[in-house]
Amino acid sequence: MSRAAAKSGDSGAETLLGHRFAQPKLLTEALTHRSAAGAKGHGSNERLEFIGDRVLGLIVAEWLIERFPDEREGALGPRLAALVSRPVLATIAESNGIAALLSVAPGESKRGVRERSTVLADALEALIGALYLDAGLATARDFTRRIFAGVVDQQFLPPKDPKTALQEWALKRALPLPAYEVVDQSGPSHAPQFVVQVKVGDAVAKGEAGSKRAAEQQAASLLLEMLPA
Repeated sequence: MSRAAAKSGDSGAETLLGHRFAQPKLLTEALTHRSAAGAKGHGSNERLEFIGDRVLGLIVAEWLIERFPDEREGALGPRLAALVSRPVLATIAESNGIAALLSVAPGESKRGVRERSTVLADALEALIGALYLDAGLATARDFTRRIFAGVVDQQFLPPKDPKTALQEWALKRALPLPAYEVVDQSGPSHAPQFVVQVKVGDAVAKGEAGSKRAAEQQAASLLLEMLPA
């Protein structure tokens, strides 16, 4: 991405975020994929994704406490896990045009890296992290509540853990239990990426995440979307 295109992306991101950055470097970093960063990923959005993940969790947890004052932790936990899951974050990022704002190396761009759920989810968390560092929790909260409002409004009942829900689906139909398999592993030891395949009968789906458990959850969630209710 050229410097002019990068500036255009930053401008578009500020419009989306509803915030003019006092530290523009934070926004540029949040929109820079590892492939377009310097040596060893310096200047990529990974560090901002790290803090954005924590900020997002706090904001959503606080929101759920307010929205469901009578629910216990056992119900709030699954709500939180579902709302900050990679599929949900990727869907929100995609629907808000974040893919087009990302700076990605030309080769990776041709391979469709912008459309990967992990890349989209990480970029959204990085943007939240950048907002937090530039303007504080209130600004990050305002943005998060605005773009997550539709998803939160749809969550009437506490969602089940995707792996549990998939297992129950199989048991109700007298099918073998879901079988999970790691089909690919990449990345350095401090930031691995796992691709896990899950199979129930003839139905198959794959999930990708930074841990086996998270990849399993994503695979189960994607397979549930494919299966009949």
